[in-house]
Amino acid sequence: MRKKILFALFLGVVLILAACSEDDTDQQVDSSSQEDSQTANQVDIIASNFELDPVEYTVNAGEEVKITLTNDEGMHGLAIDEFDVNIQGDGEATFTPDEPGEYTIYCNIPCGQGHAEMISTLIVQ
Repeated sequence: MRKKILFALFLGVVLILAACSEDDTDQQVDSSSQEDSQTANQVDIIASNFELDPVEYTVNAGEEVKITLTNDEGMHGLAIDEFDVNIQGDGEATFTPDEPGEYTIYCNIPCGQGHAEMISTLIVQ
């Protein structure tokens, strides 16, 4: 629970700092737009016993997605069947979702009693 609160505070500070910054040139605006599109399809998942954090991710259809799994507590994996994503332990994978929809992200390593609750949703727009 404390990790969620810290993450929310960190995200709030980042958003405030981003809103306060100004771009002085067109070149900076262009590179900023490129960074936004790259981070829009970056999915960072933290696994602990027995939770995937956060529980929902949104990415753009037709663009490459990089998904990264970090085990904070316990030994977990990650799978998204429709995109042949299969990460065992800490790691990453890339894929390009073509069809909009909602897809299940789940822990693919049996890790104990709460294993069945270790699911998240990937929303492809």
